[in-house]
Amino acid sequence: MRRTRILTAVLALAAGLLAGTPPALATPTGQVALAADTYTWHNARIDGGGFVPGIVFNRTEKNLAYARTDIGGAYRWSESTQTWTPLLDSVGWDDWGHTGVVSLASDPVAPDKVYAAVGTYTNSWDPTNGAVLRSADRGASWQKTDLPFKLGGNMPGRGMGERLAIDPNKDSVLYLGAPSGKGLWRSTDSGVTWSQVTNFPNVGNYVQDSTDTTGYASDNQGIVWVTFDESTGTAGTATKTVYVGVADKDNAVYRSTDAGATWTRLAGQPTGYLAHKGVLDAKNGYLYLAYSDKGGPYDGGKGRLWRYATATGTWTDISPVAEADTYYGFSGLTVDRQHPGTVMATAYSSWWPDTQLFRSTDSGATWTKAWDYTSYPNRSNRYTIDVSSSPWLTFGANPSPPEQTPKLGWMTESLEIDPFDSDRMMYGTGATLYGTEDLTKWDSGGQFTVKPMVQGLEETSVNDLAAPPSGGAQLFSALGDIGGFRHTDLTKVPSMMYTSPTFTTTTSLDFAESNPDTVVRVGNLGSGPHIAFSTDNGANWFAGTDPSGVSGGGTVAAGSDGSRFLWSPAGAGVQYTTGFGSSWSASSGIPAGAVVESDRVDPKTFYGFKSGKFYVSSDGGATFTASAATGLPSGDSVRFKALPGTKGDVWLAGGATDGAYGLWHSTNGGTTFTRLANVDQADTIGFGKAATGASYQTLYTSAKIGGIRGIFRSTDAGSTWTRINDDAHQWGWTGAAITGDPRVYGRVYVSTNGRGVIYGDTSDTGGGGGGGTDPTPTGACTVAYTVTNQWTGGFQADVRLTNTGSASWSGWSLGWSFPNGQTVGQLWNADWTQSGAAVTAKNVSWNGTVAAGSSVSFGFTGTWTGSNTRPTAFKLGDQTCTVA
Repeated sequence: MRRTRILTAVLALAAGLLAGTPPALATPTGQVALAADTYTWHNARIDGGGFVPGIVFNRTEKNLAYARTDIGGAYRWSESTQTWTPLLDSVGWDDWGHTGVVSLASDPVAPDKVYAAVGTYTNSWDPTNGAVLRSADRGASWQKTDLPFKLGGNMPGRGMGERLAIDPNKDSVLYLGAPSGKGLWRSTDSGVTWSQVTNFPNVGNYVQDSTDTTGYASDNQGIVWVTFDESTGTAGTATKTVYVGVADKDNAVYRSTDAGATWTRLAGQPTGYLAHKGVLDAKNGYLYLAYSDKGGPYDGGKGRLWRYATATGTWTDISPVAEADTYYGFSGLTVDRQHPGTVMATAYSSWWPDTQLFRSTDSGATWTKAWDYTSYPNRSNRYTIDVSSSPWLTFGANPSPPEQTPKLGWMTESLEIDPFDSDRMMYGTGATLYGTEDLTKWDSGGQFTVKPMVQGLEETSVNDLAAPPSGGAQLFSALGDIGGFRHTDLTKVPSMMYTSPTFTTTTSLDFAESNPDTVVRVGNLGSGPHIAFSTDNGANWFAGTDPSGVSGGGTVAAGSDGSRFLWSPAGAGVQYTTGFGSSWSASSGIPAGAVVESDRVDPKTFYGFKSGKFYVSSDGGATFTASAATGLPSGDSVRFKALPGTKGDVWLAGGATDGAYGLWHSTNGGTTFTRLANVDQADTIGFGKAATGASYQTLYTSAKIGGIRGIFRSTDAGSTWTRINDDAHQWGWTGAAITGDPRVYGRVYVSTNGRGVIYGDTSDTGGGGGGGTDPTPTGACTVAYTVTNQWTGGFQADVRLTNTGSASWSGWSLGWSFPNGQTVGQLWNADWTQSGAAVTAKNVSWNGTVAAGSSVSFGFTGTWTGSNTRPTAFKLGDQTCTVA
């Protein structure tokens, strides 16, 4: 479920988008306003959508948990709302690789501290080195230490770990296992500086595929986990015994008994396998190890579970099945800290018929499985699974036994039992994060319930976006790995991804501008058609027929009236058809691999771009003529669109730093283009509803303007620009797609490479409608304000607002003043503003309705000096609330 991330997003970057130094450009002549508008940002809800390779619970504070993703950042669990809060949205364009998180560590001594080891690729695809991020406010803000080597959050072996670990007795000491032969690293000043542990004897030697010339599969997976035996230290002194896992099948585990001064290979250890996980039960004196013959997360043919007695050095094979019966590797290893004799592990690479979970309550002496065969192919499950909150997790499948839908999972490298609650367990899969709140029913013969515990964690990679002017769909998305969705309500998870056919990755989509019920999409699929059509606004789909030679989706364009289509697939030249793709004809005059789009007025006019040349067809795509336009980007990192409502009005964005790179406009169908002098660089272009009184549709772009990278809006055809995002909302790389909403002024949809579909709404209600007004609910209200954590200079608080009246609220706005000048740093589950001491928190799209007798909660982190006294008065609009 993750290979496509590499192909659809990274190779585009590797083509040169982010390499080198920007060329000298003419001084911008237009005006640039930075942060001149206030936007609120949300995800179009999908919930999950990608691989969660790591889950980390804090060992000393209840309900403090984190999740890491391979390309989509890190998240913190919010117990009050049962949602995840994104922590790395501040990662900017130049550091886009730092959205890949290879490891996380939550400080058991000072729980406000959390660390993240970041970097996406160790080969040339990621131009920057890795870094260790450190936070003293649970990820609300970060400081960064750059490393002299790369890290690989989306590399082979990323499910092993954790590579980053904090000494539980002396938390200023941290260890980091590095890939690529860079060895073991240590910090003694809480992650500020790092140095290599030069006496560590083994940098690893395992590579997935030594013949891979890209450096992706041929990289040494290195040092893969570190764990401490906390019983060998006391508070304030470094833990003496440290275990380290190495990607070396013959020498997988090392130990130090003198706080890292010396290291030895653990005697008697099994060989022929990699230790994906090493988890220590200090109470009973056991180190548990989950082994696989491959690095994962996709591959693994054989595996074992072993237990090492730390006092005697005795090794015991505790595998739940015979080696001959494994066709998978073991991972997802965890110990129940309330009952340390209880151990669980996963068969992470059991793709068919399903993943398997194993559980022992006697330190591995005996095991039970999450499911067993009764009489093949029938299964008996110890669990029930409820995906009603994310119904697309069935993938629309109707498999034959022994497969079931939805699956229990795949790529299950992370599984953790809550250290404070034996009934709660979470585990990551290739598509979501599952959990249960009644795990111990497993032991009593009942069935425990598995549900997605993933709301707020959005991890899709976005290739294309389209917002039609009418119809039930608000947004169409083209996504990596899970195809894409038709959103009729941005605040709700769609019932299913596109099916009939279901592409693994959708690469491009379009609708007919004057007939938005007609929609087309193209994508990648192992076998079968690569194109699909809809005649009911994307509600239902049917497959087209591929021309000969097609191997991938490429780009596609719908004629403005839906009567014809133009397709530039991978593996074949550009093709056109009338009707719905039952037969295709080769276009002439345009090279294979060209990016194609349609004119949004003339149904017979199509456009293409390839290697610096713009192409135009006026006969429905049959023949193309190269435009005489010059000065366009010479490479293929280009995206262009034609303006709805005006024939021949074309905008083109793209380029690379070693050549032409910017935004161009044509008003004559591509015959000539004019570059906008006030845009330094641009990568996307999209259109939305015009502002009130404006004569031109609103433009949106992911660009560099006035020397600043960001998301920009123009309401005057590009003469002036306003940056509408801020440094806290950057989302790494946003260069794949952008579109405004033709029905709501100011709304913009932004693609990300791992944080899903972001949409923003403006507070500028005079811009043409759609901004809304402040909610003014009436009736009684009660507020409970609780400081949940406090540290020097900072604190975290939860606010619960209860509707104690008799009527439901359809929106709310809560205001208060801080008595000591406290300042909000980050607030979740509400939109907020602060002016001086006055703070206003408003509902977000999904929690505005509050029934009589019900409550809504939000939380925030803030700073304080001198005192941190609670506010004494709260107002819901003009209504004074009772303070609980």
